[in-house]
Amino acid sequence: MAKNNFNGDAGPSQRQLRVGETIRRGLSEILMRGDIHDPDLNRMSITVGEVRTSPDLRIATVYVLPLGGKGKEDVLKLLSKNTYELRRMIGKKLGLKHTPELRFQLDQTYDQMDETRRILSDARVQRDVEANVDVDDEDSA
Repeated sequence: MAKNNFNGDAGPSQRQLRVGETIRRGLSEILMRGDIHDPDLNRMSITVGEVRTSPDLRIATVYVLPLGGKGKEDVLKLLSKNTYELRRMIGKKLGLKHTPELRFQLDQTYDQMDETRRILSDARVQRDVEANVDVDDEDSA
């Protein structure tokens, strides 16, 4: 008898990834062209880094960051204020049976990359990396 596996730890399905990427592209295009009827939102340059959808495709979490990283909280407020209009526009573009509910969060990816670079440039880490490379070279010889 087959076990029901509802993507417990397997990661997102191909459909989730495809729908998320389609939403990301659509939102980027809408925000870039200034199609929203909010002049405050149209003045901002917003990067849509990633969109993750729930397994049932009912909720889409959109990770955004204002260009330059300034005004992060303002961006979230403006996007949340215009969620209905953005959802309606995305629904027209996607043609899905149900347009996902949009939830906006700040994209922390760039901050994490900066922190990783800082850690990797630490002299102690460099010393450890060089020591491991030397050991690997001896093992392969």
